Amino acid sequence: MTSARSCGWANSWLTLCMVFWLLPGLVQAEDRPPLNESKPFAEKFLLLQLSDAEEAKQGMVLSVAANLLEHYGPDSIDIEITTFGPGVRLLYADNSNLEMINSLMAQGVRFSVCMNTINTIARNSGKRPDLHPESIKVAVGVAHIMDMVGRGYTLLRP
Repeated sequence: MTSARSCGWANSWLTLCMVFWLLPGLVQAEDRPPLNESKPFAEKFLLLQLSDAEEAKQGMVLSVAANLLEHYGPDSIDIEITTFGPGVRLLYADNSNLEMINSLMAQGVRFSVCMNTINTIARNSGKRPDLHPESIKVAVGVAHIMDMVGRGYTLLRP
């Protein structure tokens, strides 16, 4: 009879330990605010980096974003494309991909542009390039990428 009590007590102890072990993760997941308030149901968080000026690279980044929106659905994935260095050309107001950029923006994709790069271009050329009016200006593109990765975004450089 003593062994039956010991076994029952051990099972109770094991169950209690499991509850205390699992409970913090369950509570934390429910209490954690979404990474992006405008995408509260997103389960995937992607940051696409563009630091190349080539049209083929621009097209690839835009294509990746479009394919993922189609695969997951616009409510289930949060995508931001961050440009710096020569990649800022993607967000020039006269970019040949303007129609695709506008379509992706309409589906919730954000486009950020490094103002450090834009200021350098303006200083070196004497002219500040016109940017897409809905682009998000960030002070330093690489720092922005690091901050977003720190918040939980996955970084991809196609």
